[in-house]
Amino acid sequence: MNGRDWAAQELATIDLGDERLNARAEVLLSCLGDKPQVSIPAACNGWAETKAAYRFFDNEDVTPQAILEPHFEATRQRIAGADVVLCIEDTSEIDYTTKGDIEGLGPLNYEARHGLYLHPMIAVTPDRLCHGLLSYQSVIREQGSLGAKPDPHRPIEEKESIRWRNGYEQASSLQQDCPETDFVYVADREADFFELLAAADATDATPKAGFVIRSQHDRTLDNKKTLRATLARAPVLGEVSFDIPATDKRKARTVVQQLRVKRVTVKAPAHLKGETSVEVTAVYAVERNPPKGQDPITWLLLTSEQVMTEQDAATIVQWYLCRWQIEIFFRILKSGCKIEELQLQHVDRIEVALALYCIIAWRVLWLTTLGRSCPEMSCDAVFETDEWQSAYIVKNRQAPPDTPPDLSTMIATIASFGGFLGRKSDGFPGPQSLWIGLQRVRDFAEVIAAQRAINDSS
Repeated sequence: MNGRDWAAQELATIDLGDERLNARAEVLLSCLGDKPQVSIPAACNGWAETKAAYRFFDNEDVTPQAILEPHFEATRQRIAGADVVLCIEDTSEIDYTTKGDIEGLGPLNYEARHGLYLHPMIAVTPDRLCHGLLSYQSVIREQGSLGAKPDPHRPIEEKESIRWRNGYEQASSLQQDCPETDFVYVADREADFFELLAAADATDATPKAGFVIRSQHDRTLDNKKTLRATLARAPVLGEVSFDIPATDKRKARTVVQQLRVKRVTVKAPAHLKGETSVEVTAVYAVERNPPKGQDPITWLLLTSEQVMTEQDAATIVQWYLCRWQIEIFFRILKSGCKIEELQLQHVDRIEVALALYCIIAWRVLWLTTLGRSCPEMSCDAVFETDEWQSAYIVKNRQAPPDTPPDLSTMIATIASFGGFLGRKSDGFPGPQSLWIGLQRVRDFAEVIAAQRAINDSS
C-alpha cells in the first residue's frame, strides 16, 4: 500500500475534534513514513506543508494518545482470532541532551543528561510478527529527583515502576475483551517486582493475562529457601536450542540451554504489609557448553503458565526470545527514524512527533517479519502497484509481470536498494536495509506516477 493508503488505514478512526486536523495527521504520517530519516521540513512537500506540520504539533487538541488510539484499534483488529498474543513491553531512553533549547524535558540517568523515557507495548505473535502497538506511556522525571534515596515503603502508584503494572493491567483488559485469545505479558528484569506478580495472582474471577518475566531478584520462598538455589537443584527437564545474532561482544552462535522447572511460592517482601505469597512457575534456562571465554547465556524466567513437559518449558523460552522484537523496534525509531534529532521546542511537540514515528517504526518492523511469516502472499496486498512495479523495473531492467511477485521476493528486492545483497548466507533482510529501500522505492513510484501524468496530458 502506498504512503497515503497505509496511513489512512492506521488512522481510520482518528478523532482530533476537527476533520482538518484528522486529515493533517494522515498527511504527516504519510510524509514522515516516506522519508523517516530526514528532518520534518525535508519530509514535508514545501514550506506551506512544513508550517502546517508545526501548527499541528502545537495544537493542544493533538496528543500522543489521540494519534495512537486509531492505531491501537487497527492492532486489535489485526490480532483478532490469534491463538496467542505476546504483549511485549520495555523502556528506552530518548536522549535530547545536545538539543538544549527543548523545554519540558527531565533528567535521564544523571542530571546533566536530559530527555524522556518511552515505554510502549507491542503485540507480537509467537512467529515473531509484530502486529502493532497496544499501549504507549512516557516518563519525564522531575529536575532534582535523581538524588532522592529510594523509599521501599512508597506505594507502587508513586513509583516509576507503576508503568509496568499499568502495562500488565492493559494486557489483562485485552484478555477480558477477547477471551478466545491467550494474552501473555512479556517483559525483562525491570518488571520483576512483587506488586506486578501479586496483580497477576489476584483470586477474583476476572480473567488475567498470563506473564513471562525475567527474574532480577533472588527471592525468598515460603520454605525460606532462595529461588535460584531451589532451581539449581531441580532436575533437568529437557533442552531448547536457538540462534542468537552477533553483537559487539560476541559472535553469532547456536545456543543450547538445559531447562529446569519448578512451581514455587514466593513470599511477599517484608515492607509490603498485608500482602500474601504468590505462586509462580520458574523456568531456569542455562546454556550448556558455551564457547571458550564466553559467559553462558542464563535466564531465570517467572511465568503464570503451568509447565509440565519439555515442550512447555521450551515454549516459555521461545516466548521470551520474542522480546527481542521490541529492541528492534527501538533501534528502528532511533537509527531509522532519527527521533533523537528532532528539532522541536517543547516536549509536548516532541511527544506528538514520537507518536507518529512509533507507527512508522512499527510498519518497518512488520514488513521485515511479514515476508518470513507469509512468504507466498502476493506483494500487492502490501505495496501499491506503482511501488512494486517500479521496484521490479529498476531491479530487473525489464517490464513487470502481469502477476505480482510474492511478498518475500518483493521485500528482498526493496531491501536490495538499501544494501541487502541477498546471498544465501545473508538470511532475510533486516530493518535497516528495508527502511532505506522503502524510501528509494517511494521515489521510483513518484517517477512512474509523474510519467503517467505526462502521458495522460499529451
